[in-house]
Amino acid sequence: MAGLSSPGIGSGLDINGLITKLMEVEKAPLTALDKKETDYQAKLTAYGTLKGAFSTFQTAANGLSSTSKFNAFKATAADTSILSASTSSIAKTGSYSIEVKALAYAHKIASTAFDDPASAVGTGTLTLDFGTYDSGGNTFTVNADKTSKSITIDSTNNSLAGIRDAINEADAGATASIINDGTGYRLVISSGEGGADNSLRILVSGDNSGSDTDTTGLSQLAYNPVAAAGSGKNLEEKVAAQNSEVWIDGIAVIKSSNTISDAISGLTLTLLKESEVGVQTTLTVARDTTNVKTAIEDFVKAYNDLAATMKELGGYDFTTQKGGLLLGDTTLRGMQAQARSILTQKLAYADGGVSSLSDLGISFQRDGTLATNSGKLDSVLADPTKNVAGLFAVMGVPSDSLVSYASSTSATQAGRYGLNITQIATRGTAVGSNALAASTVITAGVNNSLTLKLNGTAATISLTAGTYTRDELVAALQSKINSDSSFQSLGYTVTASHNAGLITLTSTKYGSSSSVQITTGNALATLFGTATSTTGVNVAGQIGGVTGTGDGQILKGAGDASGLQLLIEGGNTGARGTVGFSKGLAWQLNQALTSILGEDGTLASRTQGIDRSIDDIGLRRETLTKRLAATEKRYRAQFTALDSLVASMQQTSNYLTQQLANLPSTSNSN
Repeated sequence: MAGLSSPGIGSGLDINGLITKLMEVEKAPLTALDKKETDYQAKLTAYGTLKGAFSTFQTAANGLSSTSKFNAFKATAADTSILSASTSSIAKTGSYSIEVKALAYAHKIASTAFDDPASAVGTGTLTLDFGTYDSGGNTFTVNADKTSKSITIDSTNNSLAGIRDAINEADAGATASIINDGTGYRLVISSGEGGADNSLRILVSGDNSGSDTDTTGLSQLAYNPVAAAGSGKNLEEKVAAQNSEVWIDGIAVIKSSNTISDAISGLTLTLLKESEVGVQTTLTVARDTTNVKTAIEDFVKAYNDLAATMKELGGYDFTTQKGGLLLGDTTLRGMQAQARSILTQKLAYADGGVSSLSDLGISFQRDGTLATNSGKLDSVLADPTKNVAGLFAVMGVPSDSLVSYASSTSATQAGRYGLNITQIATRGTAVGSNALAASTVITAGVNNSLTLKLNGTAATISLTAGTYTRDELVAALQSKINSDSSFQSLGYTVTASHNAGLITLTSTKYGSSSSVQITTGNALATLFGTATSTTGVNVAGQIGGVTGTGDGQILKGAGDASGLQLLIEGGNTGARGTVGFSKGLAWQLNQALTSILGEDGTLASRTQGIDRSIDDIGLRRETLTKRLAATEKRYRAQFTALDSLVASMQQTSNYLTQQLANLPSTSNSN
């Protein structure tokens, strides 16, 4: 029977059919694994859909997390050809009558004509200063808020074009250009800013040709407005420095620029042209609620889209009698409850009359979505007494006008904290003991050098030789100190003033690291005599009854107020009111959604668990497949043996039948 090559041929049994039926039963666990994997894959898809909906909602929530979104105003001029205006978060609603009487102009001076911009002019040093020229008294007073700049002109850049480039590359607060007027090439130097106090003065030193004031060599480019023409005043004024003048509600405002940001609180005015004499235009400032309303409406829509997604995935359709892919899923129910809990709460410390969504006209409907009463929302947004920002963003609201909320951290607890200040921050100073004379002569190498330490950093400055009044000398001293590169790189500056000739230098930095020390220099005796230095102190006090840490004008809280930072700009010591600190709904949602959507968040943990289950199914399928192959092999071996046995028995039966048929028959005779 070994010659049989196909199961069932010998016996006539349908062995392949029998094995197929048996294996269908054996494969039932494999079918169950396939179904389970399909279910897991469907859940992964559902979680992906859910994650997308939560991400969209988080983006909408982030759009409301910044306080600047809610402090928007718009300013509109009746005559937009006269001026335009922009607003900041501290603007107030109002109306102003404005007349632009004069525009500001930047000082422009030009050289005589040169034949070729590539020809050599001369070598030496150009020193650019800015200040105010008084034609009546023929005096030039240095602008103390401006820094002077010395530019070296040597054989590499001593052409007209090279000097132009050197000025532009020096970042000196002025720009240079070359204009061909038909008679030759003129170097035009322009002050970088307009205004009468930004007039240019250009002094030449080390001229290799003649003196530093004549009309040869580099001194051709000297411009000292108090000097005689051709003797140090060798450039020609083309545009006089001029201030802008604008009348606001009958009050004259004079500035050095056509952009005015400190005339009306929260407004920046840009003057465009002079008004007709006596003609005023109206500037109206109103709340700009368009962007914040759009952001709130986007927020509501994003939540409703999320609610619809959660309902589809986790709900049950009685019409089709089918449940969502995440029906009964605890992860979905938990996230749903968390979002709703945040949105339905009433904030305890959101000062400003808005502490819940219902205060804005936003409420939950029976189907779980949010609905907006547009009229109520418009009314609240337009009400300047309502602080909508506190409902959505992280915000601290001090009751004292000289206290500002600076920042906070996730550790800061919501609450209303009493504020008590025990020490106001101060700045470091150095005060001279000798009064300046009404007129002081500064001479190079005699009394022009001063070495000082500003906030711990040392530098040496040199005053320009000349004769100064008290005000001029103090302004020049401040300008030179603030021009020093060592101080500029660190952002260190001073203010200089005098009281009856006694000079005071004050660091603009606050706190215990603020100091001014006059150490040495040949100008020490002339300017200060013996200088007395006083180091600044940090602000000190308690927030919520717990002593904080001072850093300059910043007071940092501790305890429940840990991470809260307040800017104390001045005022008295003692009780300074309260600070209401709240963590708005948008901030809370962002924190919750980050924990849901993050790499270690709820959804990631859930999907990672499903991925592991799918991987486990793959291993179990591989093991089961191997076992099924072995089982089928065994079945085939057994049925092949049975097939051979039955075939053998059939052969024997056939043989016996044939033999019996061949036996001789016997007859029965009586």
